[in-house]
Amino acid sequence: MTVSDSLPHDDRPPPVRFAYDRQTWKEIAYLLTNLPAALAGFVYVVFTVSTGAALSVTVIGLPWLVGGLTGARWLGRTERARARGLLGVRIDEPSSLYAYGRGRRRDRARRSEGLLDWVWRGVKDPVAWRTVLYEFIRLPWGVVTFTLALVGLFVLWPVLPHVARGLTNADRAMVRGLLSPSDELERRIAELESDRGVVVDTAAADLRRIERDLHDGAQARLVALAMGLGLAKEKLTEDPEAAADMVHEAHGEVKLALQELRDLARGIHPAVLTDRGLDAALSAIASRCTVPVKVTVDLTERPAEAIEGIAYFTVSELLQNVSKHSGARAAAVEVWRTEDRLMLQVTDDGRGGARLEGGTGMSGLAERLGAVDGLFVLDSPAGGPTVVTAELPWRRRGKA
Repeated sequence: MTVSDSLPHDDRPPPVRFAYDRQTWKEIAYLLTNLPAALAGFVYVVFTVSTGAALSVTVIGLPWLVGGLTGARWLGRTERARARGLLGVRIDEPSSLYAYGRGRRRDRARRSEGLLDWVWRGVKDPVAWRTVLYEFIRLPWGVVTFTLALVGLFVLWPVLPHVARGLTNADRAMVRGLLSPSDELERRIAELESDRGVVVDTAAADLRRIERDLHDGAQARLVALAMGLGLAKEKLTEDPEAAADMVHEAHGEVKLALQELRDLARGIHPAVLTDRGLDAALSAIASRCTVPVKVTVDLTERPAEAIEGIAYFTVSELLQNVSKHSGARAAAVEVWRTEDRLMLQVTDDGRGGARLEGGTGMSGLAERLGAVDGLFVLDSPAGGPTVVTAELPWRRRGKA
């Protein structure tokens, strides 16, 4: 009979167990895997960058480098997963190279992007380059941490948890500093670059529309007017009555041409908006809607001319949709300011079911507002009502 057997059950010594908790073992595992992970990453980035630099004088040099940087993004994703699983470091995944922009703008940018655009986008990718830097400095650090962790398992056992915690804290800082998503400035720069293309496309489409309206409308009418006046001039001495009739018809054509030019000018920028602001301009387009529209504008000052124009044309197109597609009996337009945002809301009691991709111009409106850092929200359940809320950045009048 042993001494321990003679002791009461509650006085027996506890069973032998490891002094390290689960997190400590995870940190030790991370340190021991640092060397193979760092070695693989270092070899990859050195081979990729050096080969890309050597081939830069050829046509395949830069595409090769871009492919290598894309692979570096994958290495960064692997390292974030390892840090998340073993160190508990929670870091969001960076956006992909094509994640900037919204919906159809992003898809259109991908379709229209040429080889040079793709290469330039890949070469200047900050996420990939930070991963390359991370892999460069990881090799000596991986050697140090692997050695200390391995020696600690056999020599520094009592203090190894403290050593592991200190070393992995440095790893945590390194992962957060170099493998975190791009900062907000980089994200906004990339998004604004995408938005710039939308603005250019929209402006070109507007110019083509104006040219088409001038060619098919006022220009054609003025050509017919000139021909009619020419014939009237020839008949002036031979048949004064016929000439007078032709002049009378020409006078009517002049009136129609002037009306078409006024309508075209209103489509470019209405005079009532310039002279009297959103309240009067929105009331004017509401009066032309086929359903009664209540307009409420609560603004103590006018926004910048560009923002005012975008707000006007947004409401104008929405009210056209109400007239053509909603089957509504009444609609309402509200405009107000909330801090640094200009808010628009158009509602109708129609059948609902509107969609951004429904061919009613909603997607184009969403793209235009997104191009100036605005928002477009559509809520249109089947059976109605339809509520469209738009936000625009508030900019003071007289400022860009």
